[in-house]
Amino acid sequence: MSGSTRSAIAVGLITLVSACAQSTTNENLDPERQLMALQEVSKKRARGQRVWCVPYARDLSGIEIRGNAKDWWGRAQQVFERGKEPVVGAVMSFRATRGMPLGHVAVVSDIVTDREVIVNHANWHRNKVSLKMGVKDVSKNNDWTLVRVESQPGRYGNPYPVNGFIYPAVEE
Repeated sequence: MSGSTRSAIAVGLITLVSACAQSTTNENLDPERQLMALQEVSKKRARGQRVWCVPYARDLSGIEIRGNAKDWWGRAQQVFERGKEPVVGAVMSFRATRGMPLGHVAVVSDIVTDREVIVNHANWHRNKVSLKMGVKDVSKNNDWTLVRVESQPGRYGNPYPVNGFIYPAVEE
C-alpha cells in the first residue's frame, strides 16, 4: 500500500472516530472541513513541508485571514466578529510571547464547561496536528485572557495569554 493511500485511510479513520466521539455540546465542527484540513496536512507532509497552525486553522474554521497567528486578532477587526466567549468553530487567538513569538491559533471543537474547551490545532507539538486537546481558562476575571493548554493527556502546561475568539462568518 502506498504512503498516500495509508495517509488517506488514516485521515478517514481519524475523521470517523472524531465523528463518533461523544460530544458535550450539540454543536460540532463540519466533518467535511475536518477531513479537508487533515488532507491538506497529509499533502504537505508528503511534499516534505512543515505543518503550521495558521493554514490548519484557516482550513478547519473557514476564517480567511493571512499572516502570522499573532496578527489574526487585529486583521479580524471589522471583518469577523470577535469576542471573549468560546464557540464551536471559533478560532482562539493566542498573543505572541517570548516562547511563542509568532503567536498561535487553535479552533474550538467542543465546549466542556464555561471555563474549559476542546481545541484542534497544528504545530503545538512541532509539525503535528493535535486533536481534542483541552484548554482551561485560568484568567482572574474568567474572561479567557489567560489559558493553560493540555500538552499531554491530563497534563496542562504554563499559562498563555489569549486575545479572544474570532467567529466564523454565519451563512445566511
